[in-house]
Order: sequence, then C-alpha cells, then structure tokens
Amino acid sequence: MSCIDRLKPQPEVAGRDRLLNCVNDSSYVFFWRLLQPKVTPLETTLPDYIRSVKILVCVAVLVASVPLAVAAPGTDGKPNIVLVLMDNFGYGEIGVYGGGVLRGAPTPRIDSIADEGFQLTNFNVEAECTPSRTSLMTGRYGIRARQRPDGPPRGIWWGITQWEITLAEMLSDAGYGTGMFGKWHLGDTEGRFPTDQGFDEWYGIPHSSDRAFWPDSDSWQEGAHPDLEFTYVVSSKRGETPKNLEVYGREKRKTIDREITDHAIDFIRRKAEARQPFFAYLPYTQTHEPVDAHPDYKGTTGNGSFADVLAQTDAYVGELLDTIDALGLKDNTIFIFTSDNGREGITRSFGFTGPWRGTMFSPYEGSLRVPFLIRYPGKIPAEQVSNDIVHLVDVFPTLANFVGGDIPQDRIMDGVDQSDFLMRKSEKSARESIVIYIGNELFGVKWRNWKMLIKEIDEESYAIQKMAYPSIYNLIVDPKEEEPENFYLDDTWVDAPLWQVIEDHESSIEEDPGAPGP
Repeated sequence: MSCIDRLKPQPEVAGRDRLLNCVNDSSYVFFWRLLQPKVTPLETTLPDYIRSVKILVCVAVLVASVPLAVAAPGTDGKPNIVLVLMDNFGYGEIGVYGGGVLRGAPTPRIDSIADEGFQLTNFNVEAECTPSRTSLMTGRYGIRARQRPDGPPRGIWWGITQWEITLAEMLSDAGYGTGMFGKWHLGDTEGRFPTDQGFDEWYGIPHSSDRAFWPDSDSWQEGAHPDLEFTYVVSSKRGETPKNLEVYGREKRKTIDREITDHAIDFIRRKAEARQPFFAYLPYTQTHEPVDAHPDYKGTTGNGSFADVLAQTDAYVGELLDTIDALGLKDNTIFIFTSDNGREGITRSFGFTGPWRGTMFSPYEGSLRVPFLIRYPGKIPAEQVSNDIVHLVDVFPTLANFVGGDIPQDRIMDGVDQSDFLMRKSEKSARESIVIYIGNELFGVKWRNWKMLIKEIDEESYAIQKMAYPSIYNLIVDPKEEEPENFYLDDTWVDAPLWQVIEDHESSIEEDPGAPGP
C-alpha cells in the first residue's frame, strides 16, 4: 500500500495513525499536528475563515510534499527494467508451465512473476540463439540483420552490425543506465561488443557456452585455425576495449551465473542510489550445455545436474526480485523472464519442451515456444494468462512505449507494441502471425492457431525436407504437430491467410535494403 493509499479513509486505522504509519519523517508529524483542531485563546476571537487558513496552508504543503516521499527511486516516473533471458531453456521447465516439481526442482520464485503479472503460453522466438538475440535487441527478425545491401545474406552466427539500433541504445537515449551481465553472442569484432551497442557496462561472455568444453578437452589442438581461441569472461565499460579476465572453462562454467547475478544486483543498487532509471539485462548462460551447477547447488536436489541448475536459477531470480523489493522499486520496475529458444537438440540434453514437439534448430513448437512472464505492478494486472501469439521482436516496441522511447523510423521493424494487450486495455494481442526461419531459409508461418510449414526437418539428421505440399497443423487440436492435414480438410479456407503472411513477408524482404556493415 502506498503512502497516499494509507492516508485514505480506512476504518481500522485512525487518521493520526495512518499518517504516522505512512512515514516516520518528523516533518509529516509536524504537519499532522498543525492540522489537529487544537485552538489557542487568541484564535477563539478570530473569524472561522481566518482560523481555517492555517489548515489550508498546511494541507497544501503536505500535498506538495507527499509525491517527493513516495516517488519510486529513479526518477521522472520512467520504469526500471530487469530482463532475464535463459539460454536453450524449454517451455516445460518452470512450475507454471508444467515443470518445477515435475522436473525435480520447484521454481516458486520464478512462478511468482506469473502470480503477480502476465503469463504468455504462445510466446515465440527464433529457432537459434543468435537470431533470437538479434530479434530481442533490434525488434527485427534475425533475417533482416543478415541481409546485406548487396550480395547473399550473412551467416547465421554473424550477429548484428553497428548500424542496428539496439534496445539498449533506445533506452540509453531515453535516459537509462544500461548494464548487461551474461552472454552476448551478437558480434565479437571491434565496435560490435555490448558496450559499443548501447550498454554502459558489461560482464559476461562474448560467445556460446559450448566453448567451455574446449580448455578441458583432451582433443584440443592449439593452432588448428587462426580464429580458434579459448573464450574468456570479459568486462567492459562504454568507450573501453573489452578486457579478458579468465578463461571460460568447466570450472568457470559452474560459477558464471552466480557472478552474473552479483554484478547485476550491484548495478541495480548503484542506479537506485543515483536515482537513475535502469535497464539490467541478464542473459544467463544456463541451461546451455554443459549444464554444470554451482558448488552451492550441486547435488542439492538429488535429481541430477539439470534439476540442480533449475533450483539454482530460481534462487538467483529470487535474489533479483528481493533486491528490487528491498530498494522500494517493485511498483516501478518491469521484470521479465523468458528464453532465447527451446531445449538443446542433442540427445544427452535433459531439457524439457513440455507438450511441444521438437528442439532448438527445428521449425516445431518445442523450438519456438518458450516461457514468457512479465510483472509491472499497477500497470499489468496480476494472474493474467493468454494463448495469443506474441513474438520476441515485440519486446523492443513494447518497452519503448512503456518508457517513452523512440522507435526507429528509417528501417523495417517487425515488432509491434503489446503494451495495451499486457495492460488488458485490449483483450487480444496486437499480432496474429509470425514467420519461421531456420538459418536463412523460410520454413513456414503461424497464423492464430494454425501453422503451415513449407519445409520440414528430419529430427535425427537435421536434413531439410522440401515439401511437395505444405504441412498444415491446427495447434489447438494437434499441439504435437503429429498429423498434418488431419484436421485441415474441413478448413481449407485457412490457406488464404497463411499464404498471405508468407507473401507479405517475402515482399518486405525484397524491399528491405539490408543492414550496412560492419
């Protein structure tokens, strides 16, 4: 309850107590005492309207003072943002999506975001790490960042060029302090690190965690290729050259997410003290292989390393939530928890995609559909759930709307503003469709509860299968995408909107001038 709310009539609390419970500041006690109907002998001889001036002046001073006391630290009303992005983390891992205890580790702290906010059950990402992170940072499908002004598209792992305007740059221009703590994977050449692309500070890794295997591999061959080197944990400030700190091997793998959390909490505290709105971006390295738990959590669940890491992650997210709450920032902070794509595709991965078919690197729902939870008290109603389509590209314009940031007008943006939908000013998502890419190849589309794949993929060999006729799935009645066309023959009308999505997208790609390098 805010101070203003506490001053409102409440039968169980007397007026004086309401104010004293609201603040301990002596000035408020002074003002309240002035408001009491204590009358001096001199005042008894004065007209009522003159004696009332004292009360009116005190009320005016009190009203003017209260907002200063109750405004959230940070500022001019702009909300802080904490965005947690998991790595290869499937739909079915946390409790509110059917995981948690089922997966060997309850996730009450992550689940609490759903209890206090909005849970999306049809939140879509791209099928691979770098394209998804591109979508998040730019509000544009990954394919657009790979388009060149001339020549074929860039490779899937290229990342983004300096020309792209990132989420961090948009927020920085809006007055935010921006900190990134975790995995980047959007460029490792000069001018393309996080602190070149809008972040004030960064602690984390530039590449993927599979490189953590290399330093401990008996098969490693030094000098096998001029571009091959161990990945380091890196630290950087805006305008600085990133500094290599420690080799990212299996031992460091165990502790990196702990360090990411600690650096983020320190950043949040510093920005709160400076009263500057902040964007804390935590792209955790888990649960990408190798899934090595911190020593504090190893063996704690008795259900294996994946469950240990799940428990670890829930605890770390809990620490972030507790920090926000302890600093009095809860009501003025947007807190998001999501993932870049579904579980690992390798057989030994213990990840879980819930009811959905497939893994990352595939066009199926287990690759594309991931958890998304958002909390923004007072703006986004609690305990909301929707199965409407939303995509990772929507995060950029939605946050821009919440903070009053500028959306680039000189390029094609794929994201749409979902703020009215999240605040329940609109009952429906602002989008009905998405496109599906694997690498630089268009595989299909989703429109409402329908999905059409013009290509499929062999889940054993990853061989691309070009279809003589598209596979069409009704995801409500066939969520596992097991029987194409089985529920389609009665609804062949759906061809029209599905093909229209493809035609519109292909036209926009033809018109897109591409992303200039470097």
